[in-house]
Amino acid sequence: MPEGDGWSAAARSAPLDRRVEASAAGNATLDAAATASLAADSAFFAPLREETRFYLVRHGQSEGNARKIIQGRRDFHLDEAGRAQAAAAGTWLSSEKIGAVIASPLARAAETGRIIAAACGLPQPRLDPTLMEIDTGMFSGISLDEARLRFPEAYTAFEHQSWDGVPEAEKSGSLFERAMSAWELLRGLALGGERSIACVSHGGFIQWLVRATFGGRKWMPLLPTSNCGIFELLVTPTMAGYPAYMQWRLLNYQPAAGLSSLPPVF
Repeated sequence: MPEGDGWSAAARSAPLDRRVEASAAGNATLDAAATASLAADSAFFAPLREETRFYLVRHGQSEGNARKIIQGRRDFHLDEAGRAQAAAAGTWLSSEKIGAVIASPLARAAETGRIIAAACGLPQPRLDPTLMEIDTGMFSGISLDEARLRFPEAYTAFEHQSWDGVPEAEKSGSLFERAMSAWELLRGLALGGERSIACVSHGGFIQWLVRATFGGRKWMPLLPTSNCGIFELLVTPTMAGYPAYMQWRLLNYQPAAGLSSLPPVF
């Protein structure tokens, strides 16, 4: 029966060095468990038993994008160019045997998700707030040029710290945690049997979904994230209990490259 200090009688009678080794081994096991989800990496995907493809898709061009407004959490609908981009992305994804579509509930992402789901012959996408765009703080609702003029100090910080330098904006720690929550959601769909999953989100948050697979916790360097740009992550199981094989096969692939597009603005 365990003693008050947690050691059994047999363990208590063992030499001190062996007890220290046992304690260290136990701590190592706990440490491994605690750090298992520090990244959406090979170890994170070890439970998968079948090859799975995850497609991250930025929403189509919105009315806010067309006006070069920093949208953040503000809600804007797709414009006609954005709907055409979403249709092109849906046509391309339909050949990838998409089995589930999940999207941010913000209008520009939700509508993109609906267009993609329809093209893939699927029901309405599942909407989840975990996939929402970053909160862009005091820059929300204005253009970058306006931000430079109205908030020069914050804009200077923004240039080298990205949104970590902008007052009231969502910070890196929160974004990394949210990205990990999103990957847990996507991994759960895969464990439930989905093998090809489309996830419609936003330019800012997709930065963190990609970063999380490398354990990255800083904004720089940035990735290009065009409207309806597609990022494909392939995850292939190895041996039971071993980390998975992972490869980013596409980064910002644009099925609608011939359509009107604007430089990325969050």
